Amino acid sequence: MLQSIAERGRALIDRTRDRRGVAEQRSANLAQLCEDLLSGRGEASGVALAREILSRYGELKTGPRIAFFEALASRFGPDRNRLSTASWFNRGFLLLRSIDWSTPANLLEKIIRYEAVHTIRDWNDLRARIDSPDRRCYAFFHPALVDEPLIFVEVALTRGIPAAIDPILSAKREPVEPERATTAVFYSISNCQRGLAGVSFGHFLIKQVVEEVSREIPRLATFVTLSPTPNFTEWLKRERAKEGSVALSAEDRTALAALDRPDWWRDEATAETVREPLLRAAAWYYLRVHGARGTPFDSVARFHLGNGARLERLNFLADTSERALQQSHGLMVNYLYDLEHIERNHEAYAQQHAIVASGAVTRLVRAPTRDVVPAAE
Repeated sequence: MLQSIAERGRALIDRTRDRRGVAEQRSANLAQLCEDLLSGRGEASGVALAREILSRYGELKTGPRIAFFEALASRFGPDRNRLSTASWFNRGFLLLRSIDWSTPANLLEKIIRYEAVHTIRDWNDLRARIDSPDRRCYAFFHPALVDEPLIFVEVALTRGIPAAIDPILSAKREPVEPERATTAVFYSISNCQRGLAGVSFGHFLIKQVVEEVSREIPRLATFVTLSPTPNFTEWLKRERAKEGSVALSAEDRTALAALDRPDWWRDEATAETVREPLLRAAAWYYLRVHGARGTPFDSVARFHLGNGARLERLNFLADTSERALQQSHGLMVNYLYDLEHIERNHEAYAQQHAIVASGAVTRLVRAPTRDVVPAAE
């Protein structure tokens, strides 16, 4: 995985340097490369720079090596006060393990307890999610917390990109034979430790899960999520209350008034009236609405875009559970992980907060969209 990230990061660095021209050749010495490594925000380019630093260091003789270490000591010495309070739960320490029915019961019980997206009803429900031939579950662990998962990912093997969660969770579904599956769907990603809520574990966690599934089932061609949109209803409620809303036309605001009716989604005619205005509003929400730092307002979008995914599809009434209807009016999102473009997408997001989105999503926004990168064909 690191090899592929480094190679694609190197290509990104080379293209950037070509654009910057001769003035940027000050990076030629090792100390300056170290400065570049610390100042960059993209992890793909960071891995490539680290590889280049190690390669150049290996070519140095004794004298230049001593000079290099002196430069490191003088320019990059640690701030001991900050060091003493730093969190050591970074990406490099995490171990990925498969969870199945043979996993110790104390760990399986924690999977039930920590599931934060789609509640696991009981042990039978858990077994259906981790012991069926078309289901997988992976968890990240830290050596200091051997029996405590930090993050776990539930995976469904399917014959296509799903547009709703019920066919995945239904106890009456028809299992797919793994050798006939074409798509791996990451339908639940749960952070297990509240105390680590603000700690970054890096931006290639899902890439590692993708590669783990790919090794087991090489024929899989598509890797997507079916993700919740937990902040959408909150935003849309505020936007509908604005007389001069830029996101919603007067016609859309009139149609979306149906959302205030109890069980609006059960009536087919009402649902059809709401569908297009709601999808247009959702596209605006994802492509135009930013937080104070210039990143997407939606927390799940920040996670997946930072991991190198692209915003692939918006799914109307994909989850009609009570919680989903309250949080997102039933909307769910597919984020696509394309192994050929994960590093590039990550760099675009990390460096410019650019959102990589499919044409199907960008076409839903009438006006030209700022900071949106069209998906590579």
